[in-house]
Amino acid sequence: MKYKISQFARKNNVTIRTVWNWINLEKVKTERTKTGGWLIIEDHEDVDRHTCVATYARVSSSENKSNLDTQSERLISFANAKGYKVVKSVKEIGSGLNDNRKKIHDLLNDDSIKIIIVEHKDRFCRFGLNYIKLLLEKQGRELLIINEVNDDKEDLMQDFVSIITSFCARVYGKRRTKRNTEKLIKELNN
Repeated sequence: MKYKISQFARKNNVTIRTVWNWINLEKVKTERTKTGGWLIIEDHEDVDRHTCVATYARVSSSENKSNLDTQSERLISFANAKGYKVVKSVKEIGSGLNDNRKKIHDLLNDDSIKIIIVEHKDRFCRFGLNYIKLLLEKQGRELLIINEVNDDKEDLMQDFVSIITSFCARVYGKRRTKRNTEKLIKELNN
């Protein structure tokens, strides 16, 4: 298949400048047209050689929608810098404690996606991350977390806060959860 540079950039979620960089580094096959233009040649062999990557961005409420967009842009930029081919960019609004998020289910069920990139582990899920990583690994897939927490104490505290939030949601209902959780966390800190 042959693409104009702008079409190829759009198809791969990159800028035209990035495509020119790839041309200069000979990462893509090119062909000159009669009029002096450039075409990118992509055959099935090239598509298979590139790993299909998806990015996953999540925020917990629609109040943070602008953060969702910037989070997604950062993930795509990271993937492009690594030379990955981003075939899917998933954005979702929902709690990390909710294990019935449709978009993440669809992403996990898509076997063509070999690498899923997230910014922080809690953007993907609050609990059971190691199980998900293990299952993806068994399928020859990978969950790539850009910003891993290196501080075990911070990680443990975040898990603790997540547990409290989860149980408060069950006990007090969704509207009062945030207020009660904040009160409980403040009491724990004192």
